[in-house]
Amino acid sequence: MAELQNDRFLRALLKQPVDRTPVWMMRQAGRYLPEYRETRKQAGSFMDLCRNKELACEVTLQPLERYPLDAAILFSDILTIPDAMGLGLRFETGEGPIFDKPVRTMSDAKKLFVPDMASDLGYVMDAVSTIRAALNGRVPLIGFSGSPWTLATYMVEGGSSKTYSKIKAMMYDEPKTLHHILDVLADSVIAYLNAQIESGAQAVQIFDTWGGVLTPRDYKEFSLRYMAKIVDGLKRENEGKKVPVILFTKGGGQWLEAMAETGCDALGLDWTTDIDDARARVGDKVALQGNMDPSILYASPERIRQEVATILEKYGQGSGHVFNLGHGIHPEVDPAHAGAFIQAVTELSPQYHK
Repeated sequence: MAELQNDRFLRALLKQPVDRTPVWMMRQAGRYLPEYRETRKQAGSFMDLCRNKELACEVTLQPLERYPLDAAILFSDILTIPDAMGLGLRFETGEGPIFDKPVRTMSDAKKLFVPDMASDLGYVMDAVSTIRAALNGRVPLIGFSGSPWTLATYMVEGGSSKTYSKIKAMMYDEPKTLHHILDVLADSVIAYLNAQIESGAQAVQIFDTWGGVLTPRDYKEFSLRYMAKIVDGLKRENEGKKVPVILFTKGGGQWLEAMAETGCDALGLDWTTDIDDARARVGDKVALQGNMDPSILYASPERIRQEVATILEKYGQGSGHVFNLGHGIHPEVDPAHAGAFIQAVTELSPQYHK
């Protein structure tokens, strides 16, 4: 593998000195880019795009052609694991993901299995190794997975949900069934992320998109417990280098201390927590990633630059900050505004690293 020319992102995650704050964006390869929409059209469907290693590689690299980003993230979907479990995943326009075979009972749960990473999910590993080779050491490659709780919400609900009625009913009435599902998912995520690391991912992120809908007690029992199990099971070194692990619970700002206890290297923050507060609470234990409100990208480039300046100032001096949005970039954002954001980070952050 080619020697890494820009390791700012990995260094910041390990709280090592950097010359400026590294920056990338969640969903940086996506619908806000016209070139992505072209490639998606060519692929036929979203999952066909994920399954085609050349096209997945092409869309992963598209944002890097436009912006001086410090990391690339594998182009894939968080639902690849439940899809590989044979639950009949399809994407309906305007409705998002739908599972034809939702998991609602203990007998459904007992049919779940850890997918075979080579045969069932080999297309993801092919994409990872293809992208890693194409990057040729330009920036590190991030692999990722959904958290067990987040994956389970889709599997039990049968798709997206606003109320989480089915999974919460299961959690309160049939906790054994839910724990069984979450256990199989945690084992699957461990195998999945380790296979991505072996295929060339240089850092990994666990997306706990729906952890924030839980009470503090239930978050610890049904979400954090399984992310901690994953962190324990991950390969933390590859090719003689550390492989940092980032945990991101959207809406999880009140649980940062408990999250930092898992042994992860960094926590993703959404925009509902002030980064100075987060740093005061856990910044001696973990690096922090975030946390600009993605909606600020609808504002003028001048206003975006002010927001970047504010967040940098709030984090303050020293390493341990990866600049990012507090969630994925919205599809309607003008690519020039994303460019203004990234330019502001690269121009304004060196003063914090003297």
